[in-house]
Amino acid sequence: MIKLKSFYMQKKFLKPIFFLGVISIICMTSCKKKIDDAYLNPNAAVIEPIESILSGVIGSFTAFFSSAGTGYGVQADGILLGRYVQYWGSTTSGENYGQMGGTIGSDNTGGLWAAIYYGQGQNLNKIVQWGTEQQKWDYVGVAQAIRAWGWLELTNIYSDAILKEAFNTSLSQFHYDTQPEFYDSCRAICFRALANLSRTDGAVSATNLAIGDAYFYNGDVNKWKKFVYGILARSYNDLSNKAIYSTNGYADSAIKYANLAMTTNADNAVVRVAGGLTSAVNNYFGPFRGNIGTIRQGSYPADLMSGNNPTAFVGVADPRRWYMLRENINHTFKGFTVWLGSAGLATNDYPFNYWGPVYTIPTPSVPIPVPIPTSTGAPVIDSSRYLYQNTSPWPIMTASEMQFIIAEAAFRKGDKATALAAYTNAISLNFDMLTTTYPQNVPTANVITPAVKAAFLANPVVVPTSANLTLTHIMLQKYIALYAWGTQLTWLDMRKFHYTDIDPITGNQVYAGFTPPSGTNLLSTNLGKLVYRCRPRYNSEYLYDIPELTRIGAENNDYNTYECWFSIH
Repeated sequence: MIKLKSFYMQKKFLKPIFFLGVISIICMTSCKKKIDDAYLNPNAAVIEPIESILSGVIGSFTAFFSSAGTGYGVQADGILLGRYVQYWGSTTSGENYGQMGGTIGSDNTGGLWAAIYYGQGQNLNKIVQWGTEQQKWDYVGVAQAIRAWGWLELTNIYSDAILKEAFNTSLSQFHYDTQPEFYDSCRAICFRALANLSRTDGAVSATNLAIGDAYFYNGDVNKWKKFVYGILARSYNDLSNKAIYSTNGYADSAIKYANLAMTTNADNAVVRVAGGLTSAVNNYFGPFRGNIGTIRQGSYPADLMSGNNPTAFVGVADPRRWYMLRENINHTFKGFTVWLGSAGLATNDYPFNYWGPVYTIPTPSVPIPVPIPTSTGAPVIDSSRYLYQNTSPWPIMTASEMQFIIAEAAFRKGDKATALAAYTNAISLNFDMLTTTYPQNVPTANVITPAVKAAFLANPVVVPTSANLTLTHIMLQKYIALYAWGTQLTWLDMRKFHYTDIDPITGNQVYAGFTPPSGTNLLSTNLGKLVYRCRPRYNSEYLYDIPELTRIGAENNDYNTYECWFSIH
């Protein structure tokens, strides 16, 4: 009893002490919180909302805009790489990239490198880490899909690059890995992405995913899965000229995954921009940002779509040219020879620039009636078309492209009936994408109607019988369908065929009439060879990673001519 009383008294005595202690702790905690809020520890771990991170990462597909004002992504590089495939050329004669050159000492063609390692890089890692902790499996799957896309795009442009040691913050120099390793990693990440995109547990929410995904698929995981299947289809069909393509069943894999990818234009993977009074919210190719005022379409696509190619689609005027190309003052379609610039082209044959009909000869300038928003909201004239408006959506992958993959794969398997069906569907889907997504400012007389489209598809010069279908048909129509937005993809295709490989059926080049620069028109440092890869980005690799660059030969003047693994038979 005494013990009990003693315990009770002790307990009573402790109560006020405990209570006072709690008050002290609360005061200390409150004061500490105020101090922490006022003086944040810069070294403390900070968890950012992954919803806000994803939107910027999606922007890095095209033209990631950093706080330093530098743009990274496929668009800036595409302006230069487009000269390799002769989509367009500069107005300057003897221009470096028109002569299939490259450069050391510049970040030119390093935009994709920066996008993958910087713009996406740790941002994707954090989305995966924090998304896993928060059980936002849809965000995790999307991040993995973007990483898989990045590895494939990166290695197809630069060949060897940093894979295993990428994002290792304890290193200042990095080992480069090979193309086969990148392809294997890409596919493995694709399957992890598909697994996470298929989950419905935890904090998965289409509404919440749409917050970070507002300008791509708007939170639709089924479309993201189609995008992943498209990456897989590309990864197998990119190797169509290698022996393993037939021995390892890659043609079957390409067809399988392309069929699981986007099948309608509603599924197309497209980056959208809001438009407005700052560069970051406008299309990189639009007049507001002014990046393409001095380029003009090449003569190769202009002739190909006007019936003037010497052996392909001869005499056929493609109605899509009024959407994709630019006419001249004669209302005909001509283009520059990419290494000659404006030299050698009659004055009246100069194509207007991509923003409209106002131009100056011989030094073209930004057209006067540009669609630049004004603070007063006053209406402005806009004569740009296709991908060249300030708010033009930019495709990253389309249903038409997937059908061309099926067509090529089936053709190589000897299944010409399937190849022809896919080939025809691919062209049809491209027509529909143009007429529904890019109808702006096409002259009324040249608008594509269902009858115009049907007549084009019924022309046997364009769509032959299955027995007469050739690789030339497939690859040249794909060249047209990917015009401007798919520059990197077209360059890969051309390198697969070494630019001038012969179509065994026709005895002519697969890319009929395509003439790369040669002699004095080919940059002298190429040592007589055509370009096959870009150099790693100067501002990171050539300043810090010299041992690896030396090991792979990237310090040699002709490194840009080293053939890539995917194009070696």
